[in-house]
Order: sequence, then C-alpha cells, then structure tokens
Amino acid sequence: SMLITIGLFLLLFTMGSVVYDNFFSLSTFLNLVTDNASLIIVSVGITFVLLTGGIDISVASTLAFSCMFSAFLLEAGWPVLAVIPLVLLIGLAVGALMGFLIQKFELQPFIVTLAGQFFMRGMCAVLKIQAIPITDPVYKAIALHRISFGKVKIYSYVLIAIVVVLVAFYVLRYTKFGRNVYAVGGNEQSALLMGLPAARTKISVYAISSFCAALGGIVFSFYTLAGQPLQNMGLELDAISSAVIGGTLLTGGVGSVFGSMIGVLIQGIIQTIVIYQSLNTWWTKVTIAALLCFFIVLQRILAIRANRKKKIS
Repeated sequence: SMLITIGLFLLLFTMGSVVYDNFFSLSTFLNLVTDNASLIIVSVGITFVLLTGGIDISVASTLAFSCMFSAFLLEAGWPVLAVIPLVLLIGLAVGALMGFLIQKFELQPFIVTLAGQFFMRGMCAVLKIQAIPITDPVYKAIALHRISFGKVKIYSYVLIAIVVVLVAFYVLRYTKFGRNVYAVGGNEQSALLMGLPAARTKISVYAISSFCAALGGIVFSFYTLAGQPLQNMGLELDAISSAVIGGTLLTGGVGSVFGSMIGVLIQGIIQTIVIYQSLNTWWTKVTIAALLCFFIVLQRILAIRANRKKKIS
C-alpha cells in the first residue's frame, strides 16, 4: 500500500511536470511542503491515534484555537517565549484529558473528540469573533525567517514539520512506546495479555495528537500571521484522509508517518494541478474522495488476501 502511495505521488508529480512549465522543480516541491507544513504535523499526530484503532476529530479546532490564542496573547503584550510553550501545553493537556476519558470510561473516541472539537472551536469565538492579526515583531521575525540551502531558501517553520516527521518515525519504529502503539492497534487483548501498558499508550496517543495539532496551529500562525475563529474547518478530515491514502488502516495496527506525509503531499499536488488548470477548487475534494475510496477498497482486498494466506498456511 505504501509503495502504491509513493507511486501515485511520483505519477502526479510527473504528470504535472509534463503538462506545465516550471512544475518540475525543487521550488514547486518546497512550496508544497511550505503550504502544507501545518497539515503534515497534524497528520503525523493523528496517525498515532489511528494506529491504535482510535480517531481524533478535534485536531482542526485545536489548531484554530492555538492560532487564536497565540494571536490573542501576543496582542495582549505577552512575550513569544511564554506564548508558544503555553499553547503547546494546553494542546497536550486537552489531548491527555480526552485520552483519559476514552480509556477510563470506555467511551467512543469519536464522541469524546467531537466534544473536544466543539469545545475548542467555541473557545476560539469566546476569545474574539473577528480575526486577530499578529503584529509582534519577534513572532513576525521567526515567521519570515528563511534558511538557505545553496540557492534554495525555505522558511524555518518548514523544518519544524520535517523534524516532527523524523522524530515520530523514530519513535514508532525504534522505541518501546512505538511497538506498544502498533501492538495495541493490532490486538488490544493480546497486548494486555503480554503485559503491555495499553491504557497508558492509548492516553498518550491522544496527547500526542493534540500536541501536534497545537504545534500545527503555531506553524499555521507563522504561515498566515493571524488567528481566525473559523479557520481550517474540516482540516481533521484532510488529516485522516492523508493518513489513509498513506496506507494507515482505520482499524489500527498498520501505517507509517512517512505514508501520512506523502498523503498530504498528494493532496497538495492535486490542489496545485487544480489551480494550474483554473478549475473550481472543489475538484480537489472530488479527486481526494475518489482516491480515498480507492485506497480503502485496496486495503480491504490486501487484508482479505493476507487472511486467506494465513488460513492456507
């Protein structure tokens, strides 16, 4: 499934390069990553939750709240070094609370995170109904700072997204916690029988998801230099579809953060091609819907074949 995802990304990029001038360039690729840096971070966080067989639909509201709250505090004169850690801590705490409720009271993740979504989106409007521009000079300097790699310059917040992907990849692949995440998603009863801390693992993945959403909010505020109460409506669905297109099973136990990142970039390329073609932007959603159906059916076929092989052997 991961190979198909990579193949699809390369195919779309090649198609764009053949049809449009200047499409095949490092700057196009870096623009894709820059425009989708916050979505990459959110998708990485949500991948942790999906790997355990859960779901988190509060991430878009958490991202919007992070933007709004950062802008609100900066407008009130708070220093940047206090704002960013506070916003990240709130994200972490909200996620841990949702994880605790899901685990302790055996509640449906969808309902708990839906409540989280309403709460965080409501808090955005409580702060201010209008957009809040970010004018803090230090924050603007960080947001506009570029790092040079030879002739290529990239915004420093793009590096945050890349670091998040690399750290998450390392955690899932090479640490005990990562193995626990896959084990809980594969079969929670077996994980419990093996003495793995399933409860702690499940609470942790929601904390990670919300933390990533808050961090995505900070990155998004670097990108837009404003906070708006209604921004990024529906982003949680973009993040989930990126993870699924990237090969993460919604039933848990299978997936990778690299796959999710490529899923985001595939959506970005589709969006770019739609803009190049001067089409209605809704075509992006239509194409992604078709891709999503394709990947869900593909995953099902692969799962059935794997089960047949098990029975034969």
